[in-house]
Amino acid sequence: MKLRFLGKNSTPGDSPTLYATDQDSYVVQGWRIYAQDLLMQLDVPEGQTAVEVPIELFEHLAKDGLASGEIKRFEAPIMICTENGTCIVQGPMMRDAEALSQMRLPDYEDCIEVPRSSITALLEDSSGPDHPRPA
Repeated sequence: MKLRFLGKNSTPGDSPTLYATDQDSYVVQGWRIYAQDLLMQLDVPEGQTAVEVPIELFEHLAKDGLASGEIKRFEAPIMICTENGTCIVQGPMMRDAEALSQMRLPDYEDCIEVPRSSITALLEDSSGPDHPRPA
């Protein structure tokens, strides 16, 4: 799998990162979750994991030809939005050796692969008078 770097919202050595793949998916690299209060809210099946990233990371989707990277729907694969402006994203653990070799993945980070359609669905506004957008 080939990766194309879209962007990161971090400082050197602290690197949540977003990549597009040649497999019609995105790779989301983020911080491993150690906070028990967050872990208790998740149901992570075998073969999946969850990572924490700044919500602004998705603004880099515009570099993949999407009109905007503004998240308008907070549903799977985004599982939790935190008070700190981050979100917990869950999906299949990245196991592709070629893709992993293209990344710098510190010990305290992990990455997941998410279908492009799952991410682009989050950019569509489904709110209306009966469906307010979460704060």
